[in-house]
Amino acid sequence: MTIILNGSDLTVEKLVAIARDNEKVELAPEALERIKVCRAMLEEKLANKEVMYGTNTGIGEFSETMLNDEQVKEFQKYLIYNHAAGIGDPAPIEHVRAALAGRINVHAHGNSGCRPEITLTLIEMLNEGVTPVVCQKGSVGASGDLAPMAQAALLLMGEGEAFYGGEQLSGKEAMRRAGIEIPGLQARDGLATINGSNLLTAMSALHIYDMERFLKQAEIAAAMSIEALLGNMKPYNTKLHELRGFKGAITSAKNIARVIEGSDLTTGKMKTKVQDAYSMRSTPQVIGAARDAIAYARSQVEIELNGVGDNPIFIPEDKLTLTGANFQGSPVALPMDMAGMAITMVCVLSERRLNRLTNPALSQGLPDFLAHEPGFYSGLMLSQYTADHLIVEQRILSTPASIQSIPAAADQEDFVSMGMNTALKNGQILDNAFGILGIEFMAAAQALDFRKFTPGAGSLKAREVIRRHVEHLEVDRPLYNDHNKMKALVKSGEILDDVEKVVGKLE
Repeated sequence: MTIILNGSDLTVEKLVAIARDNEKVELAPEALERIKVCRAMLEEKLANKEVMYGTNTGIGEFSETMLNDEQVKEFQKYLIYNHAAGIGDPAPIEHVRAALAGRINVHAHGNSGCRPEITLTLIEMLNEGVTPVVCQKGSVGASGDLAPMAQAALLLMGEGEAFYGGEQLSGKEAMRRAGIEIPGLQARDGLATINGSNLLTAMSALHIYDMERFLKQAEIAAAMSIEALLGNMKPYNTKLHELRGFKGAITSAKNIARVIEGSDLTTGKMKTKVQDAYSMRSTPQVIGAARDAIAYARSQVEIELNGVGDNPIFIPEDKLTLTGANFQGSPVALPMDMAGMAITMVCVLSERRLNRLTNPALSQGLPDFLAHEPGFYSGLMLSQYTADHLIVEQRILSTPASIQSIPAAADQEDFVSMGMNTALKNGQILDNAFGILGIEFMAAAQALDFRKFTPGAGSLKAREVIRRHVEHLEVDRPLYNDHNKMKALVKSGEILDDVEKVVGKLE
């Protein structure tokens, strides 16, 4: 179904559909009209020689430099050349597609001043599958993601490079094959294409989607481990969490209880401890805190997706041009730093439950390291080592980037958000998280295989899915294949999808 971009209702889910599922996009007719009205105002102001930053002045430290008429025509080209200054491997196609969609949604407000041809060409690029080649590194997250967005803007001049039809081509050739007319750049067009935190926001939106699904899987893994460790079920009674009042904890407790529903553990048949260790009984509070942090991050990301992130900003109804800093990435970088830390925190808890599953002093009678002949076989002893490596890396990556500003542009840009660093490291945090949780899932499935009682319907289904990919560990074997398969399984969300078919949609 075509997604209409009108500036006001772009969600994380819609962006995922555009970026990953190649959903078609369309500019709302009223948005196109707003863009035309704004452009007419800008051209009138240009004719009247009104000073407008980045249109008839230089940029950054050169903002006081006035351009003559001839320079105004050529300035946008050199602006894009100068700013296409990133480094490193190409960003994933889904990240760039999401960034283009975000930029179109900014233009849809009719406050950016570019020609309609610019916005409509970006729409065509998305729909025809022309994705600019954009270096991953180089943005400081203010004045937006200048370096990567400038690489994308090169295509508007028939330059740069692009992915098209599975090939990496020159921008000109990709546009030719796709049948897209090259609009060129006139006054304001280039800066209106690059002056916002669109790539870091797009990446953050995709990460939010993955983080939310990850937390649901963390609850499923926790439920399996709690069952395997004969956990006391009282800490997962939602009444306990309602009395405290944190929404995330209430939801997490509810989800864990739903996965375990139908287990012999819930009937009183099984002997349990009066009180379990924190890594078990405080799981709803910890995952719940992560849920609340990520919910806040989602709200900020969606505000940014639907806001006017640009400079200057033109307000046609008031005949007004305002310069400011709506490109500043801090409103996204700060909550996304917190979101990354939240995922790391949940992974630390996961590793502690893994320890209890494998540690003979803590495992409630399970075989040492879940091995069939402990001492001769080592079972999953080394799986914990791997999880620990990933945890330490996550802790290092969880250092906030949003406080790491280094002044740029001769101190004209003396505080920047470093939000791209946040987005890049969150991708790494998530990648590690899939591996850590995959190892807990593998251990929990192995542990449940040793138990002689009936687990909950959700736990049974999760174990069934795991066994499609990784066999029970009867005799020691190299585990790296199992670890990588489990990491890929968690990333795919297959466990979540199948468990929800049995227990209903988790909240």
